[in-house]
Amino acid sequence: MAIKDKPVNKQTGKAQPEDTISHSRRTLLLGGAAIGLAGASVGASAVMAREAGPGAGKNTPPLDQGVVAQCEKMLDLAFDDDERAQILATLDDQLEGIRALRGVAFDNADAPALVFDPRLPGSQFAPQSGGVTHAIARNAAAPGSAEDVAYAPVTLLSRWIESGEITSREITEIYLERIARYRPMLENFVTVTDDLALEQATRADQLLADGQRRGPLHGIPYGLKDIIDTKNIPTTWGATPFADRVAKNDATIVKMLENAGAVLLGKTTNGAIAYGDIWFGGVTRNPWNPREGSSGSSAGSASATAAGLCGFSIGTETLGSIVSPSARCGTTGLRPTFGRVPRTGAMALCWSLDKLGPICRTAADTALVLEAINGPDQGDPSALQHGFQWDAAAKVDGFRVGYDPAWFQNGHDIDRKVLDVARSLPVEMVEIALPDWPYQTLLPQLEAEAAAAFQELTLGNRDDELVWQADEAWPNSWRRAHFLSAVDLIQVDRFRRRVMAMMAERFADLDVILSPNFAGGLLIITNYTGHPCLTMRAGFTDMPTRTAFGLPKPDNPEIVSVPHNITLWGPLFEERKLLTMGAALEQKLGVSEARPPLDQWRHKLGK
Repeated sequence: MAIKDKPVNKQTGKAQPEDTISHSRRTLLLGGAAIGLAGASVGASAVMAREAGPGAGKNTPPLDQGVVAQCEKMLDLAFDDDERAQILATLDDQLEGIRALRGVAFDNADAPALVFDPRLPGSQFAPQSGGVTHAIARNAAAPGSAEDVAYAPVTLLSRWIESGEITSREITEIYLERIARYRPMLENFVTVTDDLALEQATRADQLLADGQRRGPLHGIPYGLKDIIDTKNIPTTWGATPFADRVAKNDATIVKMLENAGAVLLGKTTNGAIAYGDIWFGGVTRNPWNPREGSSGSSAGSASATAAGLCGFSIGTETLGSIVSPSARCGTTGLRPTFGRVPRTGAMALCWSLDKLGPICRTAADTALVLEAINGPDQGDPSALQHGFQWDAAAKVDGFRVGYDPAWFQNGHDIDRKVLDVARSLPVEMVEIALPDWPYQTLLPQLEAEAAAAFQELTLGNRDDELVWQADEAWPNSWRRAHFLSAVDLIQVDRFRRRVMAMMAERFADLDVILSPNFAGGLLIITNYTGHPCLTMRAGFTDMPTRTAFGLPKPDNPEIVSVPHNITLWGPLFEERKLLTMGAALEQKLGVSEARPPLDQWRHKLGK
């Protein structure tokens, strides 16, 4: 969920008076005993932004050891009087550097020098080549129903387009009509690119007629999360401060999909600054129960895919933004290995965690999309060169599947059913247990990087423009991050390396791990280690309307049948194992083709 010399005034270029230094030194200490966010962007910047204007601090009492002592309590530190005096005597140089740095203008795309790499030293990975091999009968006939076309998997849409059973333009028109019909109820598209979509579809049909098929995504319409840049098309990041933002260039992933022949239907909604399902225009809704949000932050991508408003969609994940909305909406979300998909042109929230991936209706569909978007890019220092290979006919025979019995004992009946189904496959089930470590202590790294990426909003007091202002929302998280010491942040990173080593050891003799969707801390763990995951529909459960991200609880919530997902976790770069296991479970469970009752909800809600 992206400082000056005997300090210089940013507006005037002149040195600031000493009384301003005293005020800023006080607020700096309040922000982290002079060692704050990422070791540079330190101090109580939120406090400074609200208190420090031209001439601020003229009547501020001088800093003393009592203030330092109070600050120690915030950071769980304890110094004596001599140490406090020493801190006070040597603080100005640090403050001057911070003020100078705050005078540097950063673009959201400016990445840190330190680049996260999920590959531990000495680790080796099997090379992959050959792309994706399909297992769909070429004589599968296209249906006559527009709804059947809309919900068809990409594997079938691709075959129908290739064989001439249906054109890309016809499919695109079906999706555009459905978007127009259901968008008011679901609020899952920010921008619909009707003209562009029809133009691209017509071009795809012409290229096919000329014998120039670009691959399995040729002519397939898709939705794109609205934190990914599209040239001359609004890319709003879901947030009021950026509601009028128009990108100058296409993101690398957009170019890759265009080269693959895909058709852009529009920009799908996301929670503001990639958190939740609340955006500046409303709340994105779950197609299975539009009274509740779709979760997020890839809210519109999951909602639109589940509702049959696109062939597939692109989401992003920093900490659950593909997994969570896919679980809520019952879609199949593939979160690739960190670094597999280039992020150039996508909004940076947390450089060491951000990932892009497909949200689809089947496991095989995610393979087709990943094949098109996998690869390095010079604009993304984290993008890695590693081939992707998957054979749809591959078998799970001999797979070693890890699981913790406690996850399922405490889980839903559907989770236990999936475990039984997994046991019925020709795999070896291996009981595992993860160390009882404080994995939640990894979270400050996300908050710190996000606070740095969007420090301009905090310092400029523009974080108040964001719709969601709860304690757990970004504005407060960013302010709080300025009270995190750089020393503690480095310790978080050291712990992260320890967790990476632990997971590498676990996967040394496992092909996949199977778990209930949010069990065992695996969502946090694997996002920080960079391991891939596949979340998929496993069944349906009856439950009342769920609330999150500040939505009010209904007085008399209706009990509604909604999807329930299960998640597979895999070794680095082994998405093919996730997909093979996922496809096997998908076939056995037999719930992937169910559709949400959209027209019933439209009638009920009057939309």
